[in-house]
Amino acid sequence: MTQTRNGIAVAGSVIVDKINEIRAYPRSGELTQILHIEKAVGGCVPNVGLDLKKIRPDIPIAALGKVGSDEEGEFVLKTLREGGVDETGIVVTDGDKTSFTDVMSVVNGQRTFFNYPGAASDFGIDDIDFDSLNARILHLGYFLLLDRVDGGDGLRILRSAKELGIRTSIDLVSENSDRYSLVLPCLPYTDYLIINETEAGKLAGMEPADENMEDIARRLRDMGVGGMVVIHRPEYAVCLSDSGYTKVGSYVLPDGYIKGTTGAGDAFCAGTLIGIYEGWQDTEILEFASGCAALALGRADATSGLRSEAEIRDFCRGLSRR
Repeated sequence: MTQTRNGIAVAGSVIVDKINEIRAYPRSGELTQILHIEKAVGGCVPNVGLDLKKIRPDIPIAALGKVGSDEEGEFVLKTLREGGVDETGIVVTDGDKTSFTDVMSVVNGQRTFFNYPGAASDFGIDDIDFDSLNARILHLGYFLLLDRVDGGDGLRILRSAKELGIRTSIDLVSENSDRYSLVLPCLPYTDYLIINETEAGKLAGMEPADENMEDIARRLRDMGVGGMVVIHRPEYAVCLSDSGYTKVGSYVLPDGYIKGTTGAGDAFCAGTLIGIYEGWQDTEILEFASGCAALALGRADATSGLRSEAEIRDFCRGLSRR
């Protein structure tokens, strides 16, 4: 008998962000004081998982990843649990510390990031209990940040999910390298590719200029993406599926509204996954996903900006599009 699958599972990167606010970045040999310290969850699994649950509390959301047996790991589990995300798929290991990023944030200025890969980089296929995985969609991110996923386990995870009848989705992190070739074998096992214009251009081997967006999307589908290619950039988002090519402009936001860009891509991803899960038309998916990104831009951290679906739609009614 075919299993009835419900919900969305989010797998991959689990990070704790330690945000240190400073007045100025010191030169070599100098000292600067930390004015304020804040800790927040980060990475694909907490960001997308918590966003999904805020948007649609009625949809089961499961987290799959790996943390260390330490204070940061417990912080991640507690945050997910309190946010309504099923955290029982997170493996706790004594083998390494929870992945973390020390963020040095200059007041009204730039941020510098120092990442410790930690337990998240060791996440792989043997950390997923496929026998108990009840999900309609499995989203796996961030490729190019997870050693075992990039080393072949990503492909095996996607293939195993497809064999169970679970639809698959992936995203990446942006980096200036030639390592994007590691992702290409995964595309034939990917139903939904949700990435930004830089990542899309690198994957397709094309300049991510406006005039190339449709050709890039078509090339990625030719490389094996089975269902939908979604590419987002600050000005607009595009989608290519069996329904054709769709482009939707981003919202025009009030002056001073944007407090930070951290998590906006993950919010867009969450909105896209909700639309796919509900079977919306491509235009509605892009419109809603851009609204999710707009809410995220209004907060400095990665997850606190999102609201329920109804609240997101209500917020966007007063905005115009580019």
